[in-house]
Amino acid sequence: MASDRPSIDDLRVRPGSKAGLKHRSTEPADKVAKSDAKDQLAEQTSDLAELQERLYARGTYAVLVVFQAMDAAGKDSTIKHVLAGVNPQGVDVTSFKTPSSDELAHDFLWRVSSRLPARGHLGVFNRSHYEETLVVRVHPEYLEPQHLPPTEDPDELWAQRYEDINAFERHLDRSGTKIVKFFLHVSKDEQRKRFLARLDEPEKHWKFNAGDLEERERWEDYAAAYEDAISATSTDWAPWYVIPADHKPTMRLLVSQVLLATMNGLDLDLPEETDESRALIEESKERLQADD
Repeated sequence: MASDRPSIDDLRVRPGSKAGLKHRSTEPADKVAKSDAKDQLAEQTSDLAELQERLYARGTYAVLVVFQAMDAAGKDSTIKHVLAGVNPQGVDVTSFKTPSSDELAHDFLWRVSSRLPARGHLGVFNRSHYEETLVVRVHPEYLEPQHLPPTEDPDELWAQRYEDINAFERHLDRSGTKIVKFFLHVSKDEQRKRFLARLDEPEKHWKFNAGDLEERERWEDYAAAYEDAISATSTDWAPWYVIPADHKPTMRLLVSQVLLATMNGLDLDLPEETDESRALIEESKERLQADD
């Protein structure tokens, strides 16, 4: 990748610091031409596929990748392109929609708990438990169906949820699930262009939801909610990375780079062979050769 492109360290929100979204550019420092980006991503995808195979063979760790963003930032396409070469048997992608009545009858972390990746697997959350500190914060009326205990200070709820999320993710990390979280940082103007593209191109009409325009009017409210949530929950064990998202090819490369670095940081050496396992291999080979 180009040397002046943001480093992983530049993209990461340091624990205890503000996310500073207003001061982070939505444009990458160095855009990669679409054709070059495709070639570079193919190389990184190949490396990622090898690491995912080792993750599966090792069976000690799981990797959870969380994507959050404003509408039209490119979550779906990023997941599709970055994981294009990974064995689908070892990947679980979950897109969280409006909670069901059963989910609302439980605590807000309940519905994500059952979708966590098993050891050896790579799990992807397209939206996640963070929606309960974002959409619900912008629309506090969504709290009513949750039938929560009364509280004297409603604003305390968000701090409590940040605390619960940090403890939840710390538990997962200690249990072998490595978490990496991406906020795809798109500008309001770029979102407008992408919405217009969905309206101008018939094959993209299915992507458009009139409700997206209503949510767009709450842009500043969502920006404030993201700022608080990311600042409060970027930790050593579950870091947030803010990825400039106005240029999709570069955005995908950066996501892939961070994910590769995350997985390279795990102990993914293949299981060591023992004298017993080598003897079994030789015996099996002899039996197969004799069967010729």
